[in-house]
Amino acid sequence: MTTTPQAPSQIGHPAPRKEDARLITGRTRWTDNLRPAGTLHVSFLRSPHAHARITGIDTTTARSQPGVVTVLTGADLAAEQGSLPCAWPVTSDIVHPDHPPMAVDEVRYVGEAVACVVARDAGAALDALELIDVDYEAKPPVVDLEEALAEDAALVHEDAGTNRCYVWPLSSGDVSGAFDSAPVVLQRRYTQQRLIPAAMEPRSVVCEPDGDSFTLYSSTQVPHIVRVMLAMTTGIPEQNIRVIAPDVGGGFGSKLQVTAEEALALLLARRLGQPVKWTETRSEGFQTTHHGRGQIQDVAIAADTDGRIRGLKVDLLADMGAYLMLITPGTPLLGALMYPGIYKMDAYSFSCTGVFTTKTPTDAYRGAGRPEATFAIERIMDELASELGLDPVELRRRNWIENTEFPYETVAGLTYDSGNYEAATDRALELFGYDSLRQEQSARRSQDGSADDAPTQLGIGVSTYTEMCGLAPSRVLGSLSYGAGGWEHAAVRMLPTGKVEVVTGTTPHGQGHDTCWSQIAADQLGVDYADVRVLHGDTQVAPKGMDTYGSRSLVVGGAALVQACTRVVEKARPVAAHLLEAAVEDVEFTGGAFRVRGTPEPATTMAEVALAAFTAHDLPEGTEPSLDAEATVDPENFSYPHGTHLCAVEVDTETGRVDIRSYVAVDDVGVVVNPQIVDGQVHGGIAQGIGQALYEEAVHDADGNLVTSTMADYLLPSAADLPDFVTDRTESPATTHPLGVKGVGEAGTIASTPAVVNAIADALAPYGVRDVPMPCTPERVWRAIQAAREQNGEDQ
Repeated sequence: MTTTPQAPSQIGHPAPRKEDARLITGRTRWTDNLRPAGTLHVSFLRSPHAHARITGIDTTTARSQPGVVTVLTGADLAAEQGSLPCAWPVTSDIVHPDHPPMAVDEVRYVGEAVACVVARDAGAALDALELIDVDYEAKPPVVDLEEALAEDAALVHEDAGTNRCYVWPLSSGDVSGAFDSAPVVLQRRYTQQRLIPAAMEPRSVVCEPDGDSFTLYSSTQVPHIVRVMLAMTTGIPEQNIRVIAPDVGGGFGSKLQVTAEEALALLLARRLGQPVKWTETRSEGFQTTHHGRGQIQDVAIAADTDGRIRGLKVDLLADMGAYLMLITPGTPLLGALMYPGIYKMDAYSFSCTGVFTTKTPTDAYRGAGRPEATFAIERIMDELASELGLDPVELRRRNWIENTEFPYETVAGLTYDSGNYEAATDRALELFGYDSLRQEQSARRSQDGSADDAPTQLGIGVSTYTEMCGLAPSRVLGSLSYGAGGWEHAAVRMLPTGKVEVVTGTTPHGQGHDTCWSQIAADQLGVDYADVRVLHGDTQVAPKGMDTYGSRSLVVGGAALVQACTRVVEKARPVAAHLLEAAVEDVEFTGGAFRVRGTPEPATTMAEVALAAFTAHDLPEGTEPSLDAEATVDPENFSYPHGTHLCAVEVDTETGRVDIRSYVAVDDVGVVVNPQIVDGQVHGGIAQGIGQALYEEAVHDADGNLVTSTMADYLLPSAADLPDFVTDRTESPATTHPLGVKGVGEAGTIASTPAVVNAIADALAPYGVRDVPMPCTPERVWRAIQAAREQNGEDQ
């Protein structure tokens, strides 16, 4: 028996990330680093047309090139390639066209694969692509969402007879009554431009056959989902497919997918009996990795003259692109329940119409529906404040849910379990110096009596947000027709030497799971943080899991880990009682050791109990000689982090240039496991939100060509484009989580875009500018000012 001092808690401690040493120095395994013996390389020929019929493909010359093993077309694979899965058919009458991994007779977006070359090296495969001759018969492209719904519109899928994919409504309260009786009604249209994910690591796939079994390595967020879906798509038994996600360099939703290239790599490995490999180029990725956002939002708000909100209406057109990918139709609906945000109101209606276009399919991108919802409500709240002559913060105070009202059932039907919007906002205002900035703004505008005499205008933007994350519970997902559950799995292996292996069904792509899971296990089991190893991302090592997306890893996976650790302790308790010669009910586990209750010594550690269970020389009768345990947890509720983000911008009205002068983010993500990781998540999220506000847009021309298909055309913010962020936190623990944690991975992205755009609109208010379409480039800002000046001149 030992004397064991109580170790300090790991929760809340900024432990250095275990992952960083290998990731930063490159001593790791990316999928593109893998090259099993005999690997063949695959390149895909992709359509240059947004919409065309394939009338012929001649592969003769390409087949004869040195190093080429085979050339295959969609027609060659038609009998076996099936259709890529969509797991979220949101309505019973949804239009769900077949989606072959390789086009057979028609292409529906630029970049769709029409043939592939398999060769002994990547260069030979790429060279042979140029020798494939494809005849196309061009068909009318479908680019504009509203034009796509016209009666005489060209059809993306002729056999469907429509470009309307689905209509999904939601209504609560007397919406008509709220709007008919309200003295103030505002109607606005906002556009959520398409965004192109640009993860640090391009997508890559390696598939290695072994008889009738296959190991698929993929840069994916969802190895478990890929395994299930590929089994269902190809007919290969699930137990014969092993999916491994090695270290994955970012995803942001872009790797929450079952891709054509994954399916085709599996089919090619089966056909050829050799390992095959594909890694995308950046331009290829811009064209074919699913895009994010792509919505037109028509929003109306009804209010009293004192600013109290009576009702909200949202009519949404959502661009599906050419096909339905894994959760394409459900992505905009993830925001449907969040348009009311943190506000109380009497009535709410929402309707989403999914629309097919001849463009790259859309799907989840960081925040997935929640950023769009937050943008709409936070933008129209600022416009309502302007209409009523109220400070935007004051308007929010008059309408938000107060901290004494939790748990609170929203008009959209969700139950927010905890929160304190007052505390987060007050702290943000203090850090930001809100009152001083307002005074400076007022002084600038009064200088020389005219805004035109002050070419650089100061704007202040407010964004008070909440989000629904930690995707679960399964029963709720089922009610929304989602094709899977929201549970998560974890297992804990107590090794005889006292070390611990944690197996988690979540799969990281940069978030720091190894670190946080080690901290949790160390706390729960009373072991050293360094003695915990976390295993993940391999369906053979971690056979159960629902993977990583929607800020669910710590919220759901962490809960499963806590429960598994609790079961380890309970299995260890009778062994410890035997060692302590005490009754089981008298033994407690505190400070990393088992003790007889009320008696600090003697004690026995978890490591000593693990060794005793391993040797099994002297165990109580009927005791299992193992402390290992596992747990599968289906959460009671979603997670609802919240916060207040404030942005100050300087707008040069002569050039349209926008400079972010200061940015403050105060987030409430419940109990924080590792502050350093939380700060990193918030910083990265803000950067992506600023990217949408100021820089990023996937632009298609009238023929459906993506004209922003390289990093020279698609502007991604760098560190030089971003300000220093001031971050802080308040803490409202989640009431349905054993640790009180809430999600953080998407929070920064959700909050930051409206904060920036609100600041720009505020800066330009003296000119009569109400809105600037995103991204708010210098040209768009300048044109908005000129248009407002012309309008003002006409009015005079």
